[in-house]
Amino acid sequence: MRKSRLSLFKSTSMLISVVGIVMIIATIIVVAYVGFSIVNESITDEISSGNQYDDLAKLKSEYADLQSKFDSVKSTYYAGGTDDVKKYNDAKLELTRAGSAIDNVQSALDAGKPSNDVDSRITFAKEKLGAARQAYENL
Repeated sequence: MRKSRLSLFKSTSMLISVVGIVMIIATIIVVAYVGFSIVNESITDEISSGNQYDDLAKLKSEYADLQSKFDSVKSTYYAGGTDDVKKYNDAKLELTRAGSAIDNVQSALDAGKPSNDVDSRITFAKEKLGAARQAYENL
């Protein structure tokens, strides 16, 4: 009877040791995975942020070009009648909206907003810039 108790104690002790080692290994794997995910996400966010700053610079450049085009035809439309002035001002309003959307992208980047939020603002700014470009072409 003593041998069976001793054998049972040994097997139980061995089982507890093996389960403990498995739990320690599982904990290390989970902690390593979480750490890797955090590092990977921060690297991805930095890359995405760099692309977003490039998009912002491109938007600002296109806006500046379009604004100079508007300024070059301003005197022509202001020399005309009130219908010409109204048409110019309506087109210029689209340019102002595009400028506001671009400023919104800038503020989102400065505030460190999530990547998907900044991307949606960039898309919106591109749409508004396209509308301003179309308004200029319709002048």
